[in-house]
Amino acid sequence: MRQSIIIKKLFYVLLIVVISSTRSVKADEILIAVASNFKTAMAEIAKEFEENTNHKVTLIFGSTGKHYAQIKNGAPFDAFFSADSKRPELLESEGLIIPDSRFTYALGKLVLWSPQDKLVDKKGQILSEGEFQRLAMAHPKLAPYGKAAFEVLDNKDLWDDLKVKVVRGENIGQTFQFVKSGNAQLGFVAYSQLKQKNHPITGAYWDIPQSLYSPITQQAVLLKDNEAARDFMASMTTESSRAIIRDFGYGNAP
Repeated sequence: MRQSIIIKKLFYVLLIVVISSTRSVKADEILIAVASNFKTAMAEIAKEFEENTNHKVTLIFGSTGKHYAQIKNGAPFDAFFSADSKRPELLESEGLIIPDSRFTYALGKLVLWSPQDKLVDKKGQILSEGEFQRLAMAHPKLAPYGKAAFEVLDNKDLWDDLKVKVVRGENIGQTFQFVKSGNAQLGFVAYSQLKQKNHPITGAYWDIPQSLYSPITQQAVLLKDNEAARDFMASMTTESSRAIIRDFGYGNAP
């Protein structure tokens, strides 16, 4: 009888331990808004984060301008990874982020690309001299890479001549698809969309001088104060994440 009571007590102790440990490792799910240009890099970073923690990450990709509007309208994102610094700064000034959470996670780079070999020359002279029907770029009012593309054309005094040939993508992801599918022979895309890990760059591209467009400083902000989201933001500064960011064609923040 005494032995039976002891066994029952041990069973309940073990049960409490199991329940407690299960609660301690319960996965938290976080919802993160991410600029389209950072899709492949963020997918790899999130996968590594999930493997190293018990958290679940859901990524929502889209244009920075649309994400900003959604956040202003109460979208339930835990964090926002923008393709610029303007929207995070606006959200901060509007009191919609966790204080002191804004930081630069990557430095973007714009290129003029065509999947056709030799169509784009190394100096971008095709814009003024070449024959093409459609030039793709992201919408300047919605996407930072679109704003940068407009600045390039404007600084080279080509906007008035080429605007009739421009097809606008809602974001840099859609813009890339316009060019990849052949709906536009060439277009302004993010270098990160070409520089895929362990894959050679196809086609031809012009590495646009930084002097022709404003720096693309990509910043992130924390929107909800929870442990999982804070852990994810902290993971972006680890050397592992910084290496992934470099592998996908971005510069690291200082």
